[in-house]
Amino acid sequence: MEKKDEDFIRTLLDQDAELKTFYEEHLDLERQLEEFNHRLYLSPEQEIERKQLQKRKLSGKDKIMQILEQHRAGVRRAAAG
Repeated sequence: MEKKDEDFIRTLLDQDAELKTFYEEHLDLERQLEEFNHRLYLSPEQEIERKQLQKRKLSGKDKIMQILEQHRAGVRRAAAG
């Protein structure tokens, strides 16, 4: 995620509970994936778990980006009106 997106997310966390939930989950999944990435070897079960975490993280990121676009659209409409 780009820094400008993360900065924008932080400004919205107190206003948008859904965004906060997805962002906190995203950070948690990122931490879990880092733990897997530091291991020299993964068992087949761990590899499956890692792939599932990656898919959940990507799905959550897509949702975060949708929410951000909705906020940006709202900001643009408010600025134009």
